[in-house]
Amino acid sequence: MVPLSAGDKTNVKAVWDHVKGHEEAFGADALHRCFKIDCQTQTYFPGKDLNEGSAFLHSHGKKVMSALTNAVAHIDDLEAALSKLIDKHAHDLMVDPANFVLLNHHILAVLAMHLPQLFTPANHRSLDKFLHTVMRCLISKYR
Repeated sequence: MVPLSAGDKTNVKAVWDHVKGHEEAFGADALHRCFKIDCQTQTYFPGKDLNEGSAFLHSHGKKVMSALTNAVAHIDDLEAALSKLIDKHAHDLMVDPANFVLLNHHILAVLAMHLPQLFTPANHRSLDKFLHTVMRCLISKYR
């Protein structure tokens, strides 16, 4: 894994300043795309309404993106900032790590669509590295 450079951190924070306040909408959009395009991701949410606009998608989307907002705020100590989520994913949820890769892709797509002026190649690379680093943290205690 390539560590985040100072430039990457600056890029991620600059883009995320425009995500703040839109966590619910962006998160719901990313999850909806993930569930529709990568259907295997639905298996972790039996009985939940995964249709576009559902209350569950908006609620869970906000949780996902708010966790990322917290991670950005603590970008220099991601493991500490994500410690509760790391434990939950390792001990309770056991989400297939491949699904994080898929969700990361959809988050990037949503950011590109909603923030096209900020989605430069440099910012894209930095965001991709950041999301990959978050994913590596979330699966760090898997056994």
